[in-house]
Amino acid sequence: MRLTSSLMAVLAALSALPAMAQEGLEIVGKPVDGELGFQPAATELARDLQWLDGMINVIIISIVLFVTVLLAIVALRYNRRANATSATFTHNSPIEIAWTIIPIVILVFIGAFSLPILFKQQEIPEGEVHIKVTGYQWYWGYEYTDHDFGFDSYMIGSPATGGENRMTPDVETQLVEAGFSKDEFLLATDTSVVVPVNKVVVMQLTGADVIHSWTIPAFGVKQDAVPGRLSQLWFKAEKEGIYFGQCSELCGQAHAYMPITVKVVSEAEYEQWLEGAIEEYAGTPRSVDVASAN
Repeated sequence: MRLTSSLMAVLAALSALPAMAQEGLEIVGKPVDGELGFQPAATELARDLQWLDGMINVIIISIVLFVTVLLAIVALRYNRRANATSATFTHNSPIEIAWTIIPIVILVFIGAFSLPILFKQQEIPEGEVHIKVTGYQWYWGYEYTDHDFGFDSYMIGSPATGGENRMTPDVETQLVEAGFSKDEFLLATDTSVVVPVNKVVVMQLTGADVIHSWTIPAFGVKQDAVPGRLSQLWFKAEKEGIYFGQCSELCGQAHAYMPITVKVVSEAEYEQWLEGAIEEYAGTPRSVDVASAN
């Protein structure tokens, strides 16, 4: 029954409503072959995390260089050839105090910046869009709780969309019809989360079977979806575009095949999409795919 509804959803995904949500959107947040570093930050949370990572890297590199220089000095100055007669002392109180206090100061300094960033992630603001996210083996379910409709989201090329979790000509055709290319295989889904730009989106997460994790690197969000519990995350996307994520908690055999697609659109486009989705799918059980969320 679910396979039938999923195949019907794939066909419905070719309608005019998904095309509206896809047209003109740049793919912003996705991994790129051969590149290092973070994806472009699309939220304040992501910018904070990337800045914190850079700051801590400076501290780490400085410590490593300092210790390396000390080791080199000791190796050159105090080897047996250069210093045949070794000293007999066993303690140096000033040095011992220094190597105790300095690491404490460094950790306090890091904590002074990292804890506010952590609190900003976990202190959930008043949301303007509310979505409930449920992790399943191995796909995501979404409910727009403000408007009483929901849909499931499967990877294009998964068994639910008629594939076998591998690239085939049929899968490539599905990707192209959905507005993607074969480079987005393993990232693109048949339905997508659609949100308006510059609006606070609050998500409630839970798991239906095992622990999953909803992650969008470009948003700086990552939150476990635990069965029997509700957790929350928030973000405010600042740039229109398509962003990808993946389940980031090892959840079983097909863990690698439950990606996340989020489309950030203008408020006018969001209202247009929302109007069509509500008209056709309001009150629809969440287990039925809402293909128009593409």
